[in-house]
Amino acid sequence: MNRFITAAVAGVMLAGASHAGVTEEEIRNDQSVTSQIVTNGMGRHLQRFSPLDTLNKENIHKMVPAWAFSLGGEKQRGQETQPLIYDGVMYITGSYSRVYAIDVNTGEELWQYDARLPEGILPCCDVINRGGAIYGDNFYFGTLDARIVALDLKTGDVKWRKKIADYKAGYSYTAAPLIVDGLVVTGNSGGEFGIIGEVQARDAETGELVWTRPVIEGHMGTLNGEESTMTGTLNATWPGDMWKTGGGATWLGGSYDADTNTLVFGAGNPAPWNSHLRNAGTPTEGNKGDNLYAASRIGIDPKTGEIKWHFQTTPREGWDYDGVNEVVAYTDREGNKRFATADRNGFFYVLNREDGAFVSATPFVKDISWASGIDETGRPIFVEENRPGNPADAADGKKGDVIFASPSFLGGKNWMPMAFSQRTGNFYVPSNEWGMDIWNEPISYKKGAAYLGAGFTIKPNYEDHIGSLKAIDPDTGEIKWEFKNDAPLWGGVMTTAGGLVFTGTPEGKFIAFDDETGEELWSFQTGSGIVGQPVTWEQDGEQYVSIVSGWGGAVPLWGGEVAKKVNYLNQGGMVWTFKLPKELAAAN
Repeated sequence: MNRFITAAVAGVMLAGASHAGVTEEEIRNDQSVTSQIVTNGMGRHLQRFSPLDTLNKENIHKMVPAWAFSLGGEKQRGQETQPLIYDGVMYITGSYSRVYAIDVNTGEELWQYDARLPEGILPCCDVINRGGAIYGDNFYFGTLDARIVALDLKTGDVKWRKKIADYKAGYSYTAAPLIVDGLVVTGNSGGEFGIIGEVQARDAETGELVWTRPVIEGHMGTLNGEESTMTGTLNATWPGDMWKTGGGATWLGGSYDADTNTLVFGAGNPAPWNSHLRNAGTPTEGNKGDNLYAASRIGIDPKTGEIKWHFQTTPREGWDYDGVNEVVAYTDREGNKRFATADRNGFFYVLNREDGAFVSATPFVKDISWASGIDETGRPIFVEENRPGNPADAADGKKGDVIFASPSFLGGKNWMPMAFSQRTGNFYVPSNEWGMDIWNEPISYKKGAAYLGAGFTIKPNYEDHIGSLKAIDPDTGEIKWEFKNDAPLWGGVMTTAGGLVFTGTPEGKFIAFDDETGEELWSFQTGSGIVGQPVTWEQDGEQYVSIVSGWGGAVPLWGGEVAKKVNYLNQGGMVWTFKLPKELAAAN
């Protein structure tokens, strides 16, 4: 345990420095600086692991609430944020593009910012926001009308506000921005509207664009206001003009690997869902129907926006499996530097950190129907009869053959972040066991209109559970333990050096598990469904844990039969903060 204690002490010393604003060094050391959290993912590698072990398996049952804070108003909806902690203040985002600054000692509000959202915003999957970023004296976050805003940390006053894209065309932004070397890096949302996925980097002080990188081939990037290079090769994997409305939204935000100086972003589903329109039936010209770089993980140079490498998880994508799930940098048990990502398509991938090359893939959910496995190159082995049928083959041309696909389009794992434990070497993955009836329909692009070309109904695969938190050994793909939950899991996970794994359920339970056995060691009923992301930090010698509670997100909106199963759940909007009192920690 020495390395954790050393890291924690180093963190406290660094955090005790004069607070003239968050520096690149503090961001780089965020995992080891245990008195604050200044990045989404508790470190830009997104491990969501804390070296704190004051709270542990032996004393977690003594953890009690310290304070609670209500987000207030009638704007409850889904609360998917991750809190940030800096200089005695907690910063959270809320539904409808709101920001709150809260005194961490008392739970009292210091300031609140409400974005002025226009009429006609087109958010795909609830009016959520997944958190912000801190750099210098600014708090950065995105809004539902596809803007990025910089606020003064102390007052909440607007420093600058910039447009990412046109919300009237279906663009929005809900992810936490990423800060790297003075740049604010953002993706975009709106994949169901025929938009173009893109990564943008801005000067953190001014908000001025430095570079842009579209992620669909044929589109031109920019650097310092000038055209730079085209993404991919025009029409290499897209037919005709389909690339112009090709989708690939970079909606979850990215990670950063300092060892290779690489941004890693995921690109979402190609548009429209109807793969036959994108020449994605059995390909006749090599990989013409792969539709790069949709449904891919992409390594990007943070200085120029140039693509270093890509790995496509679902070429010829026809089930809305996307490719945006977070990519976590870690070191395996043999000392290899790896990336891990649990894809919507149901497979857990390990990639080489140097070049994104394929290492391994194993199923992490049951009953995968669209592919029989992954070949030695990382390409799926398709089960062609389990691709939704071509409407052009139907007698009336209106509806292709209906097939049952598993997992459903909401994925074996969706946006909700997994965690890696440096203690066990395992990943802890929030997953769901569900499938869907899906069929294709004719569709043509119209600006600001849904661009699906498909219909669907989601169904549970099992009677006794949908949600499943799994402990996965990334070296073998073995599932070490599983926690089953009646409702779908839709919240983030966190691990600690104290041997704990934290997550929450839509039924409102915030739970701490034993990282080795999966035993439930502690729980607390928060009063509304948990779809937020837990954090922990140290303050005045005590270890604190926070979670935001408030049911919502995509499941009640898109869930079909599953949505009926959870329609009794109450909406809400609360920050719950817990601690292990000093005297109880000392008595342990």
